[in-house]
Amino acid sequence: MPILKSTYTEKDFQTLAWNEHIRLRPGMYIGKLGDGSTPDDGLYVLIKEVIDNSVDEYAMGHGKIIRVTIEDNKVTVRDYGRGIPFGKVIDAANKMNTGAKYDNKTFQKAVGLNGVGLKVVNATSVDFHIASFRDGKSRYGTFSKGELLDEGEKDSTEKNGTLVSFVPDHELFNNYTIQQEFVEEMLKHYAYLNTGLKLQLNGKDFASKNGLLDLVNENMAEETLYPPIHLKGHDIEMVITHTDDTGESIMSFANGQNTSQGGTHLSVFREAVARTIKDFLKRDFELSDIRQSIVGAISIRLIEPKFANQTKTILDSREIAQGGPTVRSFISDFVKEQLDNYLHKNPTTADILLKKIIENEKERRAVSVVRRKSRETARKISLHNKKLRDCRVHFTDKNEQAEQSTLFITEGDSASGSITKSRDPNVQAVFSLRGKPENTYGMNKQVIYTNEEFNLLQAALNIEEDLDNLRYNNIVIATDADPDGMHIRMLLLSFFLQFFPELVRHGHVYILQTPLFRVRNKKETHYCYSEQEKDKSVKQLGPNPEITRFKGLGEISPEEFKEFIGEDIRLDKVRLDKDDRLPELLRFYMGDNTPQRREFIVNNLRLTEN
Repeated sequence: MPILKSTYTEKDFQTLAWNEHIRLRPGMYIGKLGDGSTPDDGLYVLIKEVIDNSVDEYAMGHGKIIRVTIEDNKVTVRDYGRGIPFGKVIDAANKMNTGAKYDNKTFQKAVGLNGVGLKVVNATSVDFHIASFRDGKSRYGTFSKGELLDEGEKDSTEKNGTLVSFVPDHELFNNYTIQQEFVEEMLKHYAYLNTGLKLQLNGKDFASKNGLLDLVNENMAEETLYPPIHLKGHDIEMVITHTDDTGESIMSFANGQNTSQGGTHLSVFREAVARTIKDFLKRDFELSDIRQSIVGAISIRLIEPKFANQTKTILDSREIAQGGPTVRSFISDFVKEQLDNYLHKNPTTADILLKKIIENEKERRAVSVVRRKSRETARKISLHNKKLRDCRVHFTDKNEQAEQSTLFITEGDSASGSITKSRDPNVQAVFSLRGKPENTYGMNKQVIYTNEEFNLLQAALNIEEDLDNLRYNNIVIATDADPDGMHIRMLLLSFFLQFFPELVRHGHVYILQTPLFRVRNKKETHYCYSEQEKDKSVKQLGPNPEITRFKGLGEISPEEFKEFIGEDIRLDKVRLDKDDRLPELLRFYMGDNTPQRREFIVNNLRLTEN
């Protein structure tokens, strides 16, 4: 094929306005452009960016109340801090890399230091209003999609502070709805991390007296083996306890920001806690045995934090402040001194902890022989065969693109073949199951190593020891929307919840939504995910459109699959609420209690006209 020649001149260059660049590539700044149905949608990043500024004011000693209202997808945030200096109100909203947080004397331990957040909210909103109140006067600006429509100054009776209201643009966020429950969860975190601050959402108050202890207790799904250990110091706070659950669940925060994907502070904290307990007990335990079944949280504050991504979910700082102690020494020294003191003063807790670690050690040794044999099997069976079609970028790469790294778990060769041909090989991998996996309920960890499917899946994810080297940020279960597919979905979820619940708690596990129908005429094709969407498309496309009911993923061609796993991918995040007690949950859905489940189905069956 001949190579087409093209010119490359000055005319090929273009300079975008600040708001045009944000609107062209909003995902660079706020992550996923969802419809508000999951808490990691970019909509909630917009809300967070505005609230962050108000929380930073409180952290500097100004304004103890932040009021948030949400009505008809319009978000308003009002704080009672110092108010933006009048000469910079407009610049704060529409000039990139403009803000007061570069001067660490003004905002010593702020979340955002790059002067971008508020501008992103402005550029992605169809209606944006900002007002500063200072000493009986107000300075305001009104924008649409980043373009200034009106500005002015007037007398005001309002108390000092700042007000920001915005309506996200439906052109960027299709058919979105802001879910109040996700915003409530966000405000709870702000309250836990800023004791003394009161936040309101549509009149509902959120405040905390006990900080991270309240946070851990609120999210506790299992009974603790001993009272949570709560320790506080200057710019650091920690909570740890153990349960009978499997895995490890530690939340991390930096300057009040929920670093959901961890970072330097979480890695150091996990190691410091395990080593301190090991040294106190004077036993040569494996660190993994100490961390097994641990639940907790760590929060630190530092000057000029560095994050590995714009959404600030991974802390990348190495120092607490320029020229100050390292994050490692700061956290390690605190944990070593304070946790060791606590254990000396609380021998009952220390005894319970010792017994739990011994139990963990026995369980690990019980599967060690099986594990060694399984490793030999894993070496002999290459992961680069039909089981796994890998991608080029992995979550361990710790960059913006790595957050998109995804492993699709499919059933059968036809479905995996279609996804493989239509995927983005840079960030999307495919793991193909062979038939239905085993029901792991009630089994111990040996099944992971004796079952070839689970052994290879664990190896593909690289989660045998912990989540530190998890290879894919998103683990997507992609099964047919039929009874067999739903059963396989339940079996896989049981496997993850039984042995790796932290994958779910940290938000890594999703269900892929694929269309049930294709409705088309000679001009248009609509893919429909429900009967309602199908009926709507039939009306839109006129008389007698062609309607295809997809029975399985294998019937969807690779060309069509590109429509479903690209930018418009529909994913349902698997979530664990604090009221979801895993043992009871797994026992009911996966245990040997068929009559009880049958009764539940009959009593809750919803019949339709068809």
